[in-house]
Amino acid sequence: MKVGLVVNPWAGVGGTVALKGSDGPEIRALAVAKGAVQHANDKTMLMLQAFKQSVHVADQVHWYCGPADMGEQALQSSGVVADQMTVQPVTLPDQTEAIDTIHTVTWLVSQNIDLLVFAGGDGTARNICDVVGGRLPVLGIPAGVKIHSGVFAVTPHAAGEVLAGLMNGDITELHEEEVRDIDESAFRENRVVSKHFGDMSVPVSGEFMQHVKVGGIENEALVLSDIADWLVENLDRETVYLVGSGKTTATLMEHLNAPNTLLGIDAYLNGQVIKQDCTEQDILDIQKQYPVCFILSIIGGQGHILGRGNAQISPAVLRNIEKSQLWLIGTKAKLKSLAGRPLLVDTSDPELDKKWAGLIPVITGYNDQVIYPVAAL
Repeated sequence: MKVGLVVNPWAGVGGTVALKGSDGPEIRALAVAKGAVQHANDKTMLMLQAFKQSVHVADQVHWYCGPADMGEQALQSSGVVADQMTVQPVTLPDQTEAIDTIHTVTWLVSQNIDLLVFAGGDGTARNICDVVGGRLPVLGIPAGVKIHSGVFAVTPHAAGEVLAGLMNGDITELHEEEVRDIDESAFRENRVVSKHFGDMSVPVSGEFMQHVKVGGIENEALVLSDIADWLVENLDRETVYLVGSGKTTATLMEHLNAPNTLLGIDAYLNGQVIKQDCTEQDILDIQKQYPVCFILSIIGGQGHILGRGNAQISPAVLRNIEKSQLWLIGTKAKLKSLAGRPLLVDTSDPELDKKWAGLIPVITGYNDQVIYPVAAL
């Protein structure tokens, strides 16, 4: 699992000396002159301690981090060894600014991380949102003076628990949450002026039955129908959807009033099936002509998503797509039946398997997703 970590070391430094924020070098210099001490790394280490105490296998994570006190320091102090982390190869100024956060996050994204963990406040969240948007999940460690955004855990300890649960295979929902910030100058004048700057995807640990329907018991037929309704509403007219085998995906084809190959892959474009029971070569030919998206389900009890029951989606096919071009669907009950075991990929190409390992969103209901670990065999 590839997890990115960035710490805004100056986050929250103005809080203890009543400066209502930490934005800008002048405010930070004034805070230090008044005796303020940096605590963002302390809060990050609280998160890491909670994570280590709760995760089943800590060394399944490879950390990618900012240098020195932008991530490296906290990881080293928490006992993460050198071969379990990759540090951004830059030298930091004595007092980091927003641009340093932006550069580090840009580098982290370029390393194809599965999840970004950051310590800071609303200003840090804004910087990260500018780079990340909705491209990957983020988890905020509250370390700033202002925490109005919905992308933060309630405490640093809670952030560690969420991260550990995610690695342990707990049901972890994926929500779109707002990034908000207030005008610090107005705040110092006792006026709260809050503005919405964007949204990011956040892993949210909750009770398994939080969003299911019938008396606390998930009704599979209703859930699959809800999933199909959401998929139908979100299909793009110019994209070919390659719908995989199984009863789960068959429900989608029923909603589309389209023919379905129960144990095969059908190609659907703008209201009609253009090819039934596709071979590997059929899929490769389609990829040359159209943008594609695969809609696949999980093999119950086993957890395979690639390499079992869909050999047509070969390594040659998979090298042509990104994770965002795979819509994985499954009920929470099916995920729960895995008892924390990861989803599996087995393409017969070990390097390709590693590319697909990590974290993946799973569509579990109408506009409802969880994020779940994937392992290479």
